[in-house]
Amino acid sequence: MERSVRTERQKTYVCIDLKSFYASVECRERGLDPMTANLVVADPERTDQTICLAVSPAMKALGVPGRCRVFEIPKGIRYIMAPPRMQLYIDWSARVYGIYLKYISKEDIHVYSIDEVFMDVTRYLDMYQMSGKELGVKIMEDVYETTGITASVGVGTNLYLAKIAMDITAKHSEGHVGELDEESYRMQLWRHRPLTDFWRIGKGIERRLSQCGLTTMEEVAHADEGMLYRMFGVDAELLIDHAWGRESTTMEDIKTYRPKSSSVSNGQVLPRDYSFEEGRLVAREMADLLSLELVEKGLVTDSVTLHVGYCRRIEKKSAHGTENMTLTTSSSRQLMACTGRLYDRIVDRHTPVRRISVTFNHVVDEAWRQYDLFTDPAELDREHRMQKALLAIKEKYGKNAVVRGMDLQEGATTMERNCQIGGHKSGV
Repeated sequence: MERSVRTERQKTYVCIDLKSFYASVECRERGLDPMTANLVVADPERTDQTICLAVSPAMKALGVPGRCRVFEIPKGIRYIMAPPRMQLYIDWSARVYGIYLKYISKEDIHVYSIDEVFMDVTRYLDMYQMSGKELGVKIMEDVYETTGITASVGVGTNLYLAKIAMDITAKHSEGHVGELDEESYRMQLWRHRPLTDFWRIGKGIERRLSQCGLTTMEEVAHADEGMLYRMFGVDAELLIDHAWGRESTTMEDIKTYRPKSSSVSNGQVLPRDYSFEEGRLVAREMADLLSLELVEKGLVTDSVTLHVGYCRRIEKKSAHGTENMTLTTSSSRQLMACTGRLYDRIVDRHTPVRRISVTFNHVVDEAWRQYDLFTDPAELDREHRMQKALLAIKEKYGKNAVVRGMDLQEGATTMERNCQIGGHKSGV
């Protein structure tokens, strides 16, 4: 993919991933080289069943999976266990993003996750007099020189190929750089196994494809499209495109995308098996926190969805349901009550609860607030002012400065989660 053969319409994308990011940050904070130091990021206060958020590249070289559980680490390996420090990782990610901005405008960068970005570098190649690969390597080297963190780079003629070049091709490259166009994708990766190495193909999709004798992207590309649509519905279109190495979405599409409807949600995995009543308490706590988020953002909702997963030892389908309200509101009282009713309706009283997710649907600007005949608007207005006062106090004195009585009950999780980011300790 030399500059001389690029056409006016051909795009060049770069995808950059920071290798074992959390573990690499912890190594650098200790003055260690992630490529030689054995370190895992996991909470030592939890059991050995806890999942490692990351392991250093040195640990991966010893055959330790990146998302293993602590007890799965071979006994003969000596390593450092670093407690998660989520705020620290966010700060380091911001530093790296600042490096990207030295080369590429934010309008041409899509932050995919805390450690991964996509860049549309098409219009920068002539300016820098570089190929996409050369520019990607230059940015990668700057990241390493500035932070000491190693990155992988994928270069492609569309977003999908850039991602695959980074996920698969770069892993087999000494310089951690991969480069693909549609032709080289088909030559190099059409017969690559397993299919789960490809973006957006999980074990479930791989299993369904294998039942039809499809084990490579080449076989998927030449499979009967009608069969694929019957299996996967509209998602088959994306699967077929990706099998051929095609992707129609551009950076402009990502930047201008606006969803037809919005929602806010919160989910958590409970620290132990919870009883029916304990799970109900946590669901109401989550609804309370989400209602404050609505107030903070000036939003309202008229619908609550609840998803409750049971103890894994018991093979029982998760509970899932939605309840629509007759008013559009951000009232904690109304939304907690709705969540409680929904929980009582769909959750089995005799099965231990382990996972809970609460979603407020059809979220719109508070200017669209609506009342019903059974609600006192003045009372809701007083509660709204109180919620705003609570937010001001929490902003000034901390999230646990004011809590509800239910947050002090046994099994409540709000106070602990207020000290976390993404379900893990935020301390630096």
